[in-house]
Amino acid sequence: MLGPAISDILPLAVGVMISPVPIIAVILMLFSQRARSNGPAFLVGWVVGLAIVSAVVYVVADSADVATDSGASDSTSTIKVVLGAVLVIAALRQWRKRPAPGVEAPMPKWMQAMDAITPVKALGLAVLLSAVNPKNLLLTAAAAAAVAQHGVSTTDAVIALAVFVVIASISVAAPVLVFLLAGDKAQRLLDTWKAWLQHNNATVMAVVLLVMGVVVIGQGTGRLTA
Repeated sequence: MLGPAISDILPLAVGVMISPVPIIAVILMLFSQRARSNGPAFLVGWVVGLAIVSAVVYVVADSADVATDSGASDSTSTIKVVLGAVLVIAALRQWRKRPAPGVEAPMPKWMQAMDAITPVKALGLAVLLSAVNPKNLLLTAAAAAAVAQHGVSTTDAVIALAVFVVIASISVAAPVLVFLLAGDKAQRLLDTWKAWLQHNNATVMAVVLLVMGVVVIGQGTGRLTA
């Protein structure tokens, strides 16, 4: 049962992984005064945030016996359909917000203070972006609920959720590893990534939200019609 559970959560993990704002944030931290401590601290906070949300939702869903109780399972599936619809609506809003060709997308004000950020604040910001950000919160909750619906053992559930967190963290871990390993070449590469993501943030988010919304709706309706 572990294989099907991981198959269900893989696309959701990729949806969390493709998050332009956290990637831009960690890149800016890698240009800050405390880059060597801020970058790893942000990565730790990101992982902790995802782990907390997925663990809490899994425990709640598993306690409700969503794997064996048809009523609880149907309720969970209905919630997933609603969450999917919310993601689709959010995708449409993001698409409308995308900048016109040749227009530079504005940077959020909080990103302008990254140069003086401390490791503790970097960790806290990462927790907020991973666990409180609506898109990531919805996808992480959907993944944890999906694992619970498969009725896997506690050990297998931990493995599945660990796989989810690892995959969802690749995009944040990559800039940190590039910075630590690439030396002088890192700054130019990271700056290129940042510029592209900043300009295409709304478009990328719109596509990701739309695809993830369809995936979550499909998972929910699949369970309801099974």
